[in-house]
Amino acid sequence: MWHKPHLLIALADLLMLAAGAAVLAVGAVWVVRVQALPVQQVDFVAPLVQTRRAEIERVLPPAIQGNFFSVNLETVRGSLERLPWVRKVEVRRVWPARLQVRVEEHRAAARWGLGRNELVNSHGEVFAAVLPEDQLAAMPLLYGPPGTAPEVLARHAELVGQFARLGERPVQLLLSPRLAWQLKLDSGLLVNMGREQPKAPLGVRLQRFIEIYPDTVGKQATRPAVVDLRYPNGFAMRVADEGKGN
Repeated sequence: MWHKPHLLIALADLLMLAAGAAVLAVGAVWVVRVQALPVQQVDFVAPLVQTRRAEIERVLPPAIQGNFFSVNLETVRGSLERLPWVRKVEVRRVWPARLQVRVEEHRAAARWGLGRNELVNSHGEVFAAVLPEDQLAAMPLLYGPPGTAPEVLARHAELVGQFARLGERPVQLLLSPRLAWQLKLDSGLLVNMGREQPKAPLGVRLQRFIEIYPDTVGKQATRPAVVDLRYPNGFAMRVADEGKGN
């Protein structure tokens, strides 16, 4: 082999590559393990409305372990997403010593159920958080079986538009375990809409009620307390002090 220069050159090149790879490997291990290049700053790219600084200062420092290269971004993201008002978090490194964090907060659209501090956001997702009583009182109350929040929220939005022409505002919408709908208006009127019926769809029954509302409910000397739309060809009204349909 000593008389074959091309083999010696190839062997030398191979040894140099191996040495270079070893140096890089050692350097990478050193960068990851030593406490050089610590994360010195965490920047939030958008202002936070509901999430408090004290909450962030409680969960963030324990999540930032290691240095700029070794800090686990998933751990940082997960620690922030466990906060009540945080919906989604994106984290990225910014050389040489910063983390950039983008937080999407929940936007509460309604209360969800009673007594559990649950709200439903604009995406139809249920989350637990606390709001002042005056803000809670201004929100509609929605509820339904597990997994139905997007449907209930969408139905409520439709009803808001439909009843706006009558000067009424839906303040409560409930979906029972048997999938029957019950609506309450700001006037106190309770509307039992019932379930979807193949021969008398809920939308048809509701539209018929809205069309004749001004000449029926609107002209009652004593406003009814409950309207029952579960009948395929009409509806019943009940006055609070009578306890029977008309």
